[in-house]
Amino acid sequence: MHHHGYLWTGPKERFDQEALRRPPHPAPPPPPAPGDPGGERLLQRYREVATEFPTVDLPPLETAYWLIKPRSLIRGTWDEAKEAAAWIGERLTEHMHRFACEHDRDTGRLARLVDSAAERLDTGADVSYGFYLERPAYLHLAVVTCSPNHSTPTLPCPLV
Repeated sequence: MHHHGYLWTGPKERFDQEALRRPPHPAPPPPPAPGDPGGERLLQRYREVATEFPTVDLPPLETAYWLIKPRSLIRGTWDEAKEAAAWIGERLTEHMHRFACEHDRDTGRLARLVDSAAERLDTGADVSYGFYLERPAYLHLAVVTCSPNHSTPTLPCPLV
């Protein structure tokens, strides 16, 4: 078992593009009836999402799906849960001055998040945190347990 770290920051409007953050349904919609523009648009949109979801850098709604994203998005890999949690702590410290909410800047609270992450990762769970930043922007941090992932064991390790 090991852990991969992911980080995304960007405009809140882009983060809100949920269609690109959700894996496509395993089965495409049925072929549209002749002359059905709504059905054509639905099928075209399905194809776009099916093509873009695995490659877009947006955080997936289900944390485990980071594993199918390009390996270039991995920000670190660790064998030990405490090392992965420490990486989360370092990223939180880097960005905390930009947190939109003063409550999120509380160092005691952030330390508890890091401790909680270490405990969860040690059990094989994934960890995902998100914070609103100034402008409005968004910070997403995730550490995904790999080989296998407990929530979705069929997802392969991106480093293999």
